[in-house]
Amino acid sequence: MHPLMNIAIRSARSAGQIILRYYRQGLDLEIESKGPSDFVTQVDKQAEEAIISTVRRSYPDHAFLGEESGSSGQSSVRWIIDPLDGTNNFIHGFPHFSISIAVEESGVLSQAVVYDPVRDELFTAGRGEGAQLDGRRIRVAPLRDPRLALIGTGVPFRDKMHLEAYMGMFREVVRDCGGLRRAGSAALDLSYVAAGRLDGFWEFGLSPWDIAAGILLIQEAGGIITHLGGGPVQLNQGHILTANPTIHRALSTAFAPYILADRIVD
Repeated sequence: MHPLMNIAIRSARSAGQIILRYYRQGLDLEIESKGPSDFVTQVDKQAEEAIISTVRRSYPDHAFLGEESGSSGQSSVRWIIDPLDGTNNFIHGFPHFSISIAVEESGVLSQAVVYDPVRDELFTAGRGEGAQLDGRRIRVAPLRDPRLALIGTGVPFRDKMHLEAYMGMFREVVRDCGGLRRAGSAALDLSYVAAGRLDGFWEFGLSPWDIAAGILLIQEAGGIITHLGGGPVQLNQGHILTANPTIHRALSTAFAPYILADRIVD
């Protein structure tokens, strides 16, 4: 196992222990609002502190980009962290949330970990080494018929400027695909695409920490992940579409009129 991956897994499990302690024991939460439908608790902060502390013990000079603590340090190696993706689910006791950790070396994603502490499922990927779930190789679903596809999505709750385009895309999927799911943790949704549990996924307005680990997982699992407008996916452009090549092409075609009308650009 790559040393960076070893530390990433250790960090994710450390954060998972904190999250599960609050979740299972029903401990009081201090909930703050960062914006419309966007919340943070002391659990998010404690989990992120645990991840950074674990990494710094082995790599004190590395840089970080965390959802709660922001950007820190200067290094060719940067850790991109979402300590609790799906905070709203966590607050409500809805058992679908995750820890997302990605390592970026000289601007290239090299290691990815998404950990679901409730199910104790660990999704991992190393560049050029494939993607795994609990040590078993995973691949995107081979499905070729969009009418049978199970597609995931996330409602654009922070920024409503693309809501009309999103609703048009929603109607296309509801009408022409096999099913639609909105579970509330983009990092897990992307992991599910990599594992073949979802046939595709799209969402507007995601942040780098939401998608960094998922991007590498999908790429290493043989999937396609792009900007909704069709260009290469980038961490700072959080409108994303992912699936296997056949389903990605079908969704891109269905979504194109709404992207054009809404002037969603790469």
